[in-house]
Amino acid sequence: MVSVEESGSKASVSTEPDGLSHILNQSVILDAQQVREIAKELPPRTIGNTWQLSYSTDKHGASLKTLYRKLSTTDSPVLILIKDHNQQVFGSFLSHPLHPSDAFYGTGETFLFLSHPRFKCFHWTGENSFFIKGDLDSFAIGGGSGHFGLWVDERLFLGRSSPCFTFNNCSLSETNDFTILELEAWTFG
Repeated sequence: MVSVEESGSKASVSTEPDGLSHILNQSVILDAQQVREIAKELPPRTIGNTWQLSYSTDKHGASLKTLYRKLSTTDSPVLILIKDHNQQVFGSFLSHPLHPSDAFYGTGETFLFLSHPRFKCFHWTGENSFFIKGDLDSFAIGGGSGHFGLWVDERLFLGRSSPCFTFNNCSLSETNDFTILELEAWTFG
């Protein structure tokens, strides 16, 4: 969507996601400001696409197998959002859908971010290609030296976040180990 400022001298591309009110009605995690901040960081291939809530612990229960099943029919990138026990909001944009794998997969489009209480994004450093890995016990985003940028257990209840070489991130939660209150997975269609 292109908007022209009233002065008529400058055109800009709007990163306001289509259906902002629809996103806010479906999400139990995001507010309008958080959606706008995340949307500014998304790769160009997502702009103009509708955000679709593909999985939510609030609607679908807490199960990694269910999350995998809900994402198995898409080839869309995925936005993972987490609200932890300290009311902090953070997550990851995944270049490819989350699925069980023997090795890491994905591309440098993948990133980690903090969303509340402050917004900060951690993009690929080029240090390694440890983007996304999932098995039946957990999934992990980012890695290096035995630490994951974001790790979540099979019950989507316990998580851990540590600095990692892939994204040169800080811990996404106030504490390295955290309890998940809500988890959402959004796709782009």
